[in-house]
Amino acid sequence: MTTTDLWILAPLFILACGSLLVLLTGAIAPGRYGTALGVAIAAAAAGWALMSPPATAAPTLGLSFTPFARYFTILFSLTADAALLLSGRYNERHGIRSEVYPATILFATFALSILGAAANLLILFLALEAMTFGFYILVAMDLSRPASGEAGFKYLILGATAAAFTAFGIALIYAAAGTLEIGPTLALVTAGGSPLAIAGWGLLLVGIAFKLSLVPAHLWTPDVYEGAPVPVTAFLSTASKGAAVVFLLLVLRAAPDHAFLLMPLRVLSLASMVVGNLAALRQRSLTRMLAYSAIAQMGYVALALLAGGPDGYEAAAFYLTAYTLMNLAAFGAIAALAASGLGTGVDDCRGLGYRLPLRGAVLAVAMFALAGIPPTAGFIGKFFIFAAAIRSGEAAVAIPGIVTAIVSAYYYLRVVVNLYMRPAESSTNSPVEPTGAAEGFCLAVTSIALLVLGIYPAPLLDLLHRIVS
Repeated sequence: MTTTDLWILAPLFILACGSLLVLLTGAIAPGRYGTALGVAIAAAAAGWALMSPPATAAPTLGLSFTPFARYFTILFSLTADAALLLSGRYNERHGIRSEVYPATILFATFALSILGAAANLLILFLALEAMTFGFYILVAMDLSRPASGEAGFKYLILGATAAAFTAFGIALIYAAAGTLEIGPTLALVTAGGSPLAIAGWGLLLVGIAFKLSLVPAHLWTPDVYEGAPVPVTAFLSTASKGAAVVFLLLVLRAAPDHAFLLMPLRVLSLASMVVGNLAALRQRSLTRMLAYSAIAQMGYVALALLAGGPDGYEAAAFYLTAYTLMNLAAFGAIAALAASGLGTGVDDCRGLGYRLPLRGAVLAVAMFALAGIPPTAGFIGKFFIFAAAIRSGEAAVAIPGIVTAIVSAYYYLRVVVNLYMRPAESSTNSPVEPTGAAEGFCLAVTSIALLVLGIYPAPLLDLLHRIVS
């Protein structure tokens, strides 16, 4: 193993060894330093990824630490940091004190970082499933709630089925191409138009549709989001979706011609935007509403991938970044409310904008961003997605997407109306536990970032253009 290989592996070593260190710390000082240590380790991995390596490729490891990989290592590591910061008071209230929790978050982040750097289909699949394995544990972590165990079991059964589709799809692609390297494999497969390879692509798309919660592989999403601990839902709804988008970006950018995928992507995107938004209209629980919203939001990302080319892939990467901030802000505010013993239904938000200014403001900003209202990053992201889709000739999918985005404003703004325009019930005016410093910092940073990217997105767009081109 060369010095370059070690440099490329360093963020992965930090996360993997850090996960073990957190577990060992639990044996020495249980329940005291696990979360703080996890935050420091994830931040260290992100800091290392900021530095340029001596070389990008490590062929013997099946990894390539390109700017693309470095960007998503930083994004996933900071997402893990946010999830840990949001967990403190919530976990204390629900009795989640084991070091298994921060250690598993670090393990999932380790797998996510490998995913962005994968140079062949085998590493790509192993990283995706290692990440999912971590989420199986995290979803079922709240032993005090039967719903958490039920959600974990549902996620495990359906996730294992999706993994089988993905693995079989990769096997068929390998049988047609004779290699696992992403670039040569896809170039050979798409040039030949092999029926075996096309069948493999179809199975691969089924497995990834599950990770993205695209219709019809979406039915697990509301139950798992509602059953999991809220900070876990914040991490799951961002990191797992990000992993699937990274997977598709890696393989689609390497395929010179994937016209045979356009019709399935059209159907998945359109169905997800319509079904997700219509189902969200009827939800009274914030968590379930955001779960159905996630189905629609991933439909928009699928539309950007459908558009293809530098513009489409840049729009997908930008919206993924913005969506990560939006969901961290939204679920972070919900976690902060739940940690204070408050309800998390839409009607429970009445008057909270005045009673709890920080949590109310952050939730409102997240709702505006998810609805695509300026000046938030959500507006910029949707604008670039629809512009890329129309320019690429996908107006037949983009126009219904625009209509469904307008419809979605109803259920997002309903939350804001309850926060500021409907008085709280008289019985709910009792004192509320204040926001903790860690979660307050995380909520403030995510909401400010949403506004900054909505007002001045140019630096991030330029960076993403260089990364995905």
